[in-house]
Amino acid sequence: MSNTQEMVTMQTDDLLITAGSELVDTRRRASGQEFVWGYYFCIENTSDEKITLVGKDWNITDSNGNSFSDSTPGFQGEMPEIEPGEYFEFCSEAPLKASSAVFYGSCRVLKAGKKIAQNIKMPILQFNAGDSLVFACN
Repeated sequence: MSNTQEMVTMQTDDLLITAGSELVDTRRRASGQEFVWGYYFCIENTSDEKITLVGKDWNITDSNGNSFSDSTPGFQGEMPEIEPGEYFEFCSEAPLKASSAVFYGSCRVLKAGKKIAQNIKMPILQFNAGDSLVFACN
């Protein structure tokens, strides 16, 4: 039986962000064991104006001291526009060579009528091979 990690919810400005992670797979490789972590974010617009998610700046640091980052525009080729009361869900995976890691960062949000995007802090996720959370992402 595995330990279940709770979803993390964080309100930042006019965004309600829910996040979770799960150990999707472990694989034996010639170079050692690989841990495939899945992570999920739901970004809800709680303001009274449309926003656009224009990018992200995410980092993962594993227990071996290795760091990985993703500072790219959009989300898998999309720059989602979120109307008031709507949300955007995002799932991805990260293969790591360590059984534990920490995920942290921000997303860039452009509010309607503004010219400069704002960095919004994302919830910090702890990846630990002893913990798991099951989520579905279609």
